[in-house]
Amino acid sequence: MTYHALDNKTILDDVRSRPTLKAVFSDTSALEAEEVGDGNLNLVFIIRNTKNPVEAVVMKQALPYLRVAGDSWPLTRERVRYEAQALRLYNELTPGLAPLVYDYDEEMSLLAMEYLGNHEVMRHPMVARKRFPKFADHLSTFLATVLFKTSDLYLTGLAKKTMQAKFINPHLCKIQEDFVFTNPYMTSPENQWNPEIDPEVQAVRRNTPLKLAIAELKESYMTQAQALIHSDLHTGSIMVNEYDTRVIDPEFAFFGPMGYDIGAVLSNFVLNFASHYAHTSNRAERESYQAYLIETMRELWSQFAAKFEQLWIENNTGELAPNAYWDYPGGDQAFAEYRRKYLNQLLQDTAGLGACEGLRRMMGIVSVWDISSISDNRLRAVSERFNIRVSSRWIMERKSFNSIEDMLGIVQEEVAGLSLP
Repeated sequence: MTYHALDNKTILDDVRSRPTLKAVFSDTSALEAEEVGDGNLNLVFIIRNTKNPVEAVVMKQALPYLRVAGDSWPLTRERVRYEAQALRLYNELTPGLAPLVYDYDEEMSLLAMEYLGNHEVMRHPMVARKRFPKFADHLSTFLATVLFKTSDLYLTGLAKKTMQAKFINPHLCKIQEDFVFTNPYMTSPENQWNPEIDPEVQAVRRNTPLKLAIAELKESYMTQAQALIHSDLHTGSIMVNEYDTRVIDPEFAFFGPMGYDIGAVLSNFVLNFASHYAHTSNRAERESYQAYLIETMRELWSQFAAKFEQLWIENNTGELAPNAYWDYPGGDQAFAEYRRKYLNQLLQDTAGLGACEGLRRMMGIVSVWDISSISDNRLRAVSERFNIRVSSRWIMERKSFNSIEDMLGIVQEEVAGLSLP
């Protein structure tokens, strides 16, 4: 079938033609489609059987341009292949923590996957102060397993490089390289920001030590192929309910620095933390939820680090530093020290790379709904200034960090210095 963009009518014909979806729908005569894409990259449809709405599937189709920027910005459709590959790998490594893949059509750039009707995209309920008691456990398991088992700590060099070759994702890497690490910090036509924070934006752009540090972090993003990273893992790419967590939308996946994924999640928690200075006027409610966010961040890193290290101890099968390397008197202690240094460097990478993700949301092409949904620019600026200060400090102070408390301490210090209007 020759590629063409689908719509609410033609997508139904496509679904009916796919044998792989006959197991999902008991009756395809009563299907309906709803296009629910967020407008950034792709067309996304929910297909339901109106006679039995439990039967549903999500269909995602890549467009040949960046949707948020319009058809003047060409973009390869191959990104759906990376997403399909990543989701299948996630289901192999961490079953139940990503949606199932039912079908992938390369020519139509079309992916059919599990409909998560009992879940919410995490960003919106966090603004409503909902709590997810299983989240830290689930996401730390996902991150520890996927990052460890696609790294040189677990895989042979041949196996890792063979996998890496399937995830050369230059076009979407270019988007992140530009929109996360470069364009927000200079004059670029797609940038947008709240006029109330123009002095802070201009100060960031003139801050030489900060820009040197961001350039250093960009280099690590471009060159440090530690493991398969999602590369867009924020609270808009996670679906949750009280009992379940699923990672979605890995179309940016490639082999990059592990800290980027962990940091992106933590920085989005800081963004949500900051947004409650506008969204939650009741001080007791705000402080209670912010305390929950801090504790979740603490648990996410702590559980990730513990699970990652345990996987490493039990499965040191890669070629970076195999067990035989440590087979000498005192080798066990040396291996333990290597693990400690590795995880501490990963914490510092997490802080710096994550802070770039948080900082660019204040002055780049795309904000986050937590912040952009604040209609009063003056109140919005309170949240934005807070995030600029925290992100800048995470970047500049990261090399002194030795525990998650160093990162969280900066958040708490900035709370203490905050003056609300």
